[in-house]
Amino acid sequence: MYRLGPVTRPTSHSRPGAAVRLRLAATALALAGLLGTVVLDAPTASATTYPSWDDVMAARGQESDKQGQITEIRGIIAGLSADVKAAEAEAERLGTEFFEAQSKAQDAAEKEQRLRADADEHTDIAEQSAAQAGQFAAQMARSGGADVTASVISGGEDASDLLYNLGALSKLSEQAERVEAAATADAAVARSLTAQADRASEALADLAAEAERRMQASQAAADKVQAAYDEQQSNKARLDAQLATLTSGRVRTEAEFAKGEAVRKAAEEKAAREAYLRAIAAQNAANSGGGGGTGSSGSGSNGSAGSGSGTGWVRPASGYVISPYGYRVHPIYGTVIKHDGTDLASGCSTPIVAAAAGTVDYVGWYGGYGNYVRISHGGGVQTAYGHIVNGGFRVSPGQQVSAGQLIALVGSTGNSTGCHTHFEVHVNGATTDPVPFMQARGVAF
Repeated sequence: MYRLGPVTRPTSHSRPGAAVRLRLAATALALAGLLGTVVLDAPTASATTYPSWDDVMAARGQESDKQGQITEIRGIIAGLSADVKAAEAEAERLGTEFFEAQSKAQDAAEKEQRLRADADEHTDIAEQSAAQAGQFAAQMARSGGADVTASVISGGEDASDLLYNLGALSKLSEQAERVEAAATADAAVARSLTAQADRASEALADLAAEAERRMQASQAAADKVQAAYDEQQSNKARLDAQLATLTSGRVRTEAEFAKGEAVRKAAEEKAAREAYLRAIAAQNAANSGGGGGTGSSGSGSNGSAGSGSGTGWVRPASGYVISPYGYRVHPIYGTVIKHDGTDLASGCSTPIVAAAAGTVDYVGWYGGYGNYVRISHGGGVQTAYGHIVNGGFRVSPGQQVSAGQLIALVGSTGNSTGCHTHFEVHVNGATTDPVPFMQARGVAF
């Protein structure tokens, strides 16, 4: 669940000599005496101290020193790996808590929206019924003015006319009463639904606040994973080289290691740059063939990532739809459960791009959806992308992105049976079917 590759940053690999360490210890004790309980109560940071090349070369001459140095280096390497695993476990735990809190908020948002829609529908029906009742009243008034009954009795030429008029009047009156009663009932239902929606809105606010709190905690944990991974990658190669110098007959100097690292990093950067350029070229080709701002319908059912329509929205990933939005039998659990997005049959490590311009608001673990990115586009609209490969994040929280920009690589993390892209659309906190949403913006799936 790493956002980026290893980050190179300046580090100090040398350790202070014994005299320096004694002076530092004495200074620390003096400070502790001055500050008292403030120092004792403060959290302590335990930064890893790395052996220098001078330490390693000096230890080669003494067997006991060499064995101690080997043990220390192996311990540091194991510690770095353990730090990454521990950070990942904590990030997954908090990411799952965020997922559960967000799911409750989404359910509440959908309930509130459903109640509002039902209330609006009953209000419309009540208004239509009231209008119809008014038409009946007007028709009865036209039939006889103020005294309808007298008009009916006096208006007929014989008994049959009188009976007919009385029957018609009775049916008209009954219809008016039924319509008026229906209007009253629908208006009462509309008021009840509106009250329920108001209560649901209050509950939604609390749930949304809790989800936001959980998201912040999960994001902080994801950032710690990245920091632990960066720490590991920044030091492991050097530690491995130092260990090899101690355990093998060949002596490798710091200069040789630095030269080898420069060559290795240059090759990695070149490969990454070429892969990125290939992805961009594929997106540009898809844009040219599938519309890409010309106003056409975008990509077809097997379209590529980045295919667009000139509306500011593009296809987020390649592949046809393999699992639509809505209720389905879960491929792992075997139970009927709601699927909050659309799955696309994208190949492993292929590009995932932003469906529209916006601001990245979450990058991290998200329950069964594994590594996950969410982007806010304004107006209450968000898109989200799940099952991203470990090490496949290409954006960070708070980053501004444009439509079609590379944000991640396809993977199979979380509850997944194979590489694919899980794509979601959220509107005012509730999920909606991405296919008609995107089709309304000229992008076909």
